[in-house]
Amino acid sequence: MTPTRLLHGAKVRLTALCEDDAAAIACWDEDTQFLRLYDARPARPRSEAEIAQRLNKMRDNERTIAFGIRPSNTDELIGTLELDGILWAHGVCSMSIGIGDRGNWGLGYGYEAAQLGLTFAFDELNLHRVTVTVFSYNQRSIALFEKLGFQREGAFREFLQRDGERHDMLLYGLLRREWRGRA
Repeated sequence: MTPTRLLHGAKVRLTALCEDDAAAIACWDEDTQFLRLYDARPARPRSEAEIAQRLNKMRDNERTIAFGIRPSNTDELIGTLELDGILWAHGVCSMSIGIGDRGNWGLGYGYEAAQLGLTFAFDELNLHRVTVTVFSYNQRSIALFEKLGFQREGAFREFLQRDGERHDMLLYGLLRREWRGRA
């Protein structure tokens, strides 16, 4: 068997999340623009203690695998990637990804991290399907997931309310054969 660098790319690597990462995540939670792109819940800061508690719960959940996204050459946490809601019997899960600091947006970190996460989901976990949800106003995420080969499968119409306006939550899916068949 040929060794691989399963969780390492040219720009980023996926690592375990630890309690020390709570401080970086708490800083991202101060940015309401980031929160409104990443989560449907009301944008509100969370304390390091709340985040550390959530990280501990994720580690104990057999249906969630969470990674820190770090540049290949440093230990700085720049984002997170989660495979969650894993239904092992059916080989399916959801994926979420967030690059926290705006200074790291648009540099290809999210794309490479998502590629690593999908390779892990399909090749290491032997999953069949990965789904994502994207808010209709998040054009950067829509472009990212479509570039990765995700197919739009539907929408929860008028799912979110932001600043008095309703927005759809779009549903995307990617099958293992589609991932492997990409050019």
